[in-house]
Amino acid sequence: MKIIDMRCRPAYLHDFFGKTPGGQDYEVVKWLNARVGTRGDVEHFTRSATPEGFLAEVEGAGLTKAVVVGRHTPGQHLPNDTIHAITSASPLLEGIGSVDIISQGRQTALDEAERAILTLGLKGIDVEPGFGNPARHADDPAFFPLYELLQALDVPLYLMSGPTTPDPRYNDPAPVANVARAFPHLKIAAYHGFWPNVAGIVGVAFRHENVFLIPDMYVFQPGSQLYVEAANGFLSDQLLFGSSYPFRPIRQSIDDFQALGLKDAVLEKVFHDNAARLLKL
Repeated sequence: MKIIDMRCRPAYLHDFFGKTPGGQDYEVVKWLNARVGTRGDVEHFTRSATPEGFLAEVEGAGLTKAVVVGRHTPGQHLPNDTIHAITSASPLLEGIGSVDIISQGRQTALDEAERAILTLGLKGIDVEPGFGNPARHADDPAFFPLYELLQALDVPLYLMSGPTTPDPRYNDPAPVANVARAFPHLKIAAYHGFWPNVAGIVGVAFRHENVFLIPDMYVFQPGSQLYVEAANGFLSDQLLFGSSYPFRPIRQSIDDFQALGLKDAVLEKVFHDNAARLLKL
């Protein structure tokens, strides 16, 4: 079966992913692996401490593609050029860029988003409103110029929001409905699937077919069966697989995902077809 992993980052990308043993971030990666159900060695991610090791992990898991996601928040910046350098090294890899329209300023962020897409060839832009300074909701008008650009370029907006959002009030899926309504031709993909607010985001995706859900490692947590039930019905074209590596082993996540109860035809869509359509592969 073809499988596209929509959220897969190497340890060597940043200390946040376990780049440097012995530090506080390294301990957090181990803790989160245990927290989300990693079986076996919680330090498995050290195998991706080099570019060669990361590719070996991707190949060993049998992935068709692995998508490396950028990030631009006050707390962490993974530059678009870095994402491009990593993903251009292998046809197995694709990249998602990022901008912060608040800290960069409107025109600078728009120019960088356009460069990331048209020059670097990245497959979309990640935005994390709840991690900003100050925290904002996705429907804050400050983001609208970026949404307009992405809609015009016909590339997806990736929103990341889940239980690690510093203020849980900003892990609210309701504003996504406002964005989807205001930009009906903009494809909106939600990393972490706004878990644990599963019913809310599933309801938004029911109403708006331009909303896609990538619950990644949280699909294995309590309350997430609603993603599966919805995917076996109306959400079959809007749910995508992601391992969240290095916070969860890729191969284990594939195996666990196959056991969630998705229909065979739906599983093919969620593992590959929906992502291929979103990424234009």
